[in-house]
Amino acid sequence: PTFLFAGGGTGGHLYPGIAIARALAAIQPGSRALFLCSDRPIDAKILTDEGVEFRPTPARPFGVRPRALVRFLRSWGASVRFGREVIREARARGPVHIVALGGFVAAPVVQAGRVERVPVTMVNLDAIPGKANRLIARRIASAPVRGAGIFTTLAVPPSHTYAAGWTLVPPIVRPAALARGTPAECRSRLGLDPDRPTLMVTGGSLGASTINTLLLDFARSRPEALKGWQVLHQTGAKQGDQMGPQLESAYAAAGARAIVVPFVAAMGDWWGAADLAISRAGAGSVAEAWANAVPTVFLPYPHHRDQHQRHNAEPLTRAGGDGGGGAVLLTDHVDAAANLAAAAPILTDLLGDAPRRARMREALRSLGPADGAERIARAIVGAAGG
Repeated sequence: PTFLFAGGGTGGHLYPGIAIARALAAIQPGSRALFLCSDRPIDAKILTDEGVEFRPTPARPFGVRPRALVRFLRSWGASVRFGREVIREARARGPVHIVALGGFVAAPVVQAGRVERVPVTMVNLDAIPGKANRLIARRIASAPVRGAGIFTTLAVPPSHTYAAGWTLVPPIVRPAALARGTPAECRSRLGLDPDRPTLMVTGGSLGASTINTLLLDFARSRPEALKGWQVLHQTGAKQGDQMGPQLESAYAAAGARAIVVPFVAAMGDWWGAADLAISRAGAGSVAEAWANAVPTVFLPYPHHRDQHQRHNAEPLTRAGGDGGGGAVLLTDHVDAAANLAAAAPILTDLLGDAPRRARMREALRSLGPADGAERIARAIVGAAGG
């Protein structure tokens, strides 16, 4: 069989698909995984580095502004035709099954699958599904051929009644984002001091300028808080050239050894080395913090109208019952001074309180394994009769 994974535009859409593809390959040797992604450079880099077969689609995101709307409308028909062509080519080899990962790339591929009568399984990654996933769910419900169903890695609020029949599974984490060995071993592989506590900072594959600025200001204004620490900081591809040198200088002035890079594919050693993390709250980042049991300060992306990243992180803040949770959820105020004023006391406290970090780690461990990829893969193979 060929499994067509439809999704892209960010690592958050691709990495869960890669994890499911790996699980499918283990369950059903000889199967083929082909990713239909966006034509953004980040997609090609991620999928090439992972050694995954892929083909970019002409899909464009939906937008209400005239130019964005025109681009979306022009790309829709072309994307559906592209999807149908790929499905027909794949059928020459054997059965075809679409795994929709959400977002603007997935919707036209699902429509192509509906026309070609191909089973579709949807994987929803955020606590508040986006417009594309709501559309895809309706397409699946009316499809002539059903897949393994609709899975969500985070509970959708009961008010979203359309998700009542969706299956909740644990988070999906690719093997390369799982820690291998002890913190000391992970730090040694990265060239860090194996015995020094480590702070990890990430804004996701594209980076987060406000998080980068927050850490720059924090290192400059509170250097004593970083004394004895070392830092792993992923700036994001768009931020690296500008922010990288400034962050390196600020960390050095604070006496903290630091590795500052634009992008990291194999995040396992980073998570494994970390005593504390600062991150956006995309579904992928939340899943990796869960899986590696790393106490994390989440600053959700502030410009989503539905604030789904905030909902993504909430299960980790409640982990362990009344013990204080495994994560801290802050507001990204966008304004640099406001962010520093709100976050600096909390970061200072967490950096200086090892017992609290230990309690947070135990709270995250109580959530159980992040084995969503394996569960979904077994369901897909079972639905296909394999």
